[in-house]
Amino acid sequence: MQSGEEETGDKLVERDNSRISIRRQCELLGVNRSDVYREPAAPKLLSDEELRVRRLIDRVHTDEPTRGYRSITSWLRNWKGITINRKRTRRIMRDMGIYAIYPKPNLSKIYLSQYRKPYLLRNYAITRANQVWGVDITYIPMQKGFMYLFVILDWYSRYIVDFELSSTLDKSFVLSCMKRALKRHKPEIINSDQGGHFTNADYVALVEQSGARVSMNGKGQCLDNVRTERFFRSYKYERIYVNEITSPREVRQITNEYIRHYNYNRPHASLNGFSPSKFFPTENLICVA
Repeated sequence: MQSGEEETGDKLVERDNSRISIRRQCELLGVNRSDVYREPAAPKLLSDEELRVRRLIDRVHTDEPTRGYRSITSWLRNWKGITINRKRTRRIMRDMGIYAIYPKPNLSKIYLSQYRKPYLLRNYAITRANQVWGVDITYIPMQKGFMYLFVILDWYSRYIVDFELSSTLDKSFVLSCMKRALKRHKPEIINSDQGGHFTNADYVALVEQSGARVSMNGKGQCLDNVRTERFFRSYKYERIYVNEITSPREVRQITNEYIRHYNYNRPHASLNGFSPSKFFPTENLICVA
């Protein structure tokens, strides 16, 4: 099975298996039973106008991630002629999983404070692969819908260790990708933002049980995860924005192709013109198509 396309746990469970109960299958597969029993949410149908607004918000956020919903609302009104208020812009950004990158007070009131972790990488020398991973999620616009991309990026080499695409922001696609990557590599620290996909018991337990330490972007640290943000910008401008993507299948094909190109062929100035694969141990990886 190719990286980025591994089936989620609920799909691996055979509901009509008369020999092994669902409970026993979940135990053997390491799958949470609540994910299997829960009915999948129906796809959210959005109007063409709503999808256009989302594409515009994604573009401006990719270019200027420090702009908040007030600034983006003004830009949509004044430069794009869209009738929209701040409340709607904020709701759409929240649905897209987009938050401005700037110091925010009282984060503990927004997320589960008991799962927030300190930022461990200030003045931290990164000298080898699998020392630090950065993880993040981005929104992928299509003509008639959208998807989300989760990536794991090695900070030293800029190598995309693994990735997963999903049509929803359910945390299961993040956890399945992390489990797959941690079976092959043993990072020392994994850094994320303080979003709900990472400030929860399942994510923190998964990372800590692997032997890695959890690090999260701190207040006022706008560039804590800049390497991943730069990858997202390159990916969108080099593949997503230049194509009229019409289906999830096309997103998967483009993403597989681009990440292979990014890892093995695309030169990086920070790597003296070499590609990330030169600096990352790739012998244990499942290469994408």
